[in-house]
Amino acid sequence: MIYSDDNLHEECGVFGIFNNNNAAAHTALGLHALQHRGQEAAGIVSYDGAQFYSHRAMGLISDNFSSASIIDKLKGNIAIGHNRYSTTGETLLRNVQPLFAELNFGGLAIAHNGNLTNAMQLRRELIKRGSIFQATSDTEVIIHLMALSDKTTVEDRLIDALKQIKGAYSLVCLSENEVIGVRDPLGVRPLALGKLEDSYILASETCAFDIIGADFVRDIEPGEIIIISKQGLRSIKPFESQKERFCVFEYIYFARPDSIIDSRNVYDVRKKIGEELAREMPVDADIVVPVPDSGVPASIGYSAASGIAFELGIIRNHYIGRTFIEPTDQVRHLGVKLKHNANRAIIKGKRVILVDDSIVRGTTSKKIVNMVRDAGATEIHMRIASPPTTHSCYYGVDTPERSQLMAANNDVKEMAKIIGVDSLAFISIDGLYRAMGEANRNKKSPQFCDACFTGDYPIELVDYNCTLPKKRKARFAEV
Repeated sequence: MIYSDDNLHEECGVFGIFNNNNAAAHTALGLHALQHRGQEAAGIVSYDGAQFYSHRAMGLISDNFSSASIIDKLKGNIAIGHNRYSTTGETLLRNVQPLFAELNFGGLAIAHNGNLTNAMQLRRELIKRGSIFQATSDTEVIIHLMALSDKTTVEDRLIDALKQIKGAYSLVCLSENEVIGVRDPLGVRPLALGKLEDSYILASETCAFDIIGADFVRDIEPGEIIIISKQGLRSIKPFESQKERFCVFEYIYFARPDSIIDSRNVYDVRKKIGEELAREMPVDADIVVPVPDSGVPASIGYSAASGIAFELGIIRNHYIGRTFIEPTDQVRHLGVKLKHNANRAIIKGKRVILVDDSIVRGTTSKKIVNMVRDAGATEIHMRIASPPTTHSCYYGVDTPERSQLMAANNDVKEMAKIIGVDSLAFISIDGLYRAMGEANRNKKSPQFCDACFTGDYPIELVDYNCTLPKKRKARFAEV
């Protein structure tokens, strides 16, 4: 799916490492591998046994952590880091994570992937009790809850805080003695454990281990807290056991294709989705063309199952970054051509099957279809490797309001007419589950979180369902 206003923006990436002399450098490399999860801002906090060091900045890892002078200032053999795409809180430096605070037990840094669904309610209660907030991010709520806890140890304070929050989260925390990793009880967001010689590592995805030559050990389990200290690795499960509801969209789009999640290779899952899509929604055509880059694995699967040739009919310009500035309406209108160009020699005179991962607002799909039509395609059939996106996500993915989702307001025939294709089809929800290795979707107890397709929200939407503001706007501007 092409990056623009017409997509589901990524979540965040977290990374932590304990007992490594190159902790900051490894963290920067890990975050570089997780860059796809957030491009707005990044930060690293390290600790050398006496002092915490922090560097946070807007922009990409390569823009802010490629200098040896920056890495050298992040001293110590323990570090955590964060890539940010905001889902709550504005794009301000004070919202950039890891957040850091001095509490009565010492320093604490915290990085969070996900979204708390009762953060505004808790924030209002905390402010009444005298808490002073510096950021507008929901993550700061966790720090204040820990500060007010009457427990003694860092982990007990963290457990106390987490038992008061609702939502989806994977956390990495850094204190003076340990690195802590946590997944929410439903395991909506990913978190994995790796090892590099004598160093333990936590990361959102296994691709962050590969870049530094670390080995993948296992996924952190839903509701599990991992404590990494000089005493080694310790696991506790303080929450009531619940059925896992991992975000299925991680497999469809968010995770990098070379990552392994819950023993599944993401690339292989995407190919299987394409295969299932071809079986469910066949069409006579000459070539299968992916919308780069996220549509490529599903297109390969569709081609293999259908016997229709796979071709790179759209070429992506890899030198147009995700932070490319589009200063005028005229240039914005040309945004797709800046990033992608139709391979006219391949497309002209052909019946084309276009494969993409999803449709959000539909504006980008329309531009892509026009581009392929202008390149001489005689027919265009669009096939989507996910069910229709009909509901907004409140668990760490920044989606448009439901009123702006094309599938929430139009049936498939209407969508096809708006986008300008000869036919449009989506994989069914059961087909998606079959591609995941399940017989079908268990309606009474779904195996994944698929709320963006079904409206079946597994975690209570406290803030959304009450009269509190959906997002808190900052009244203090950094200039």
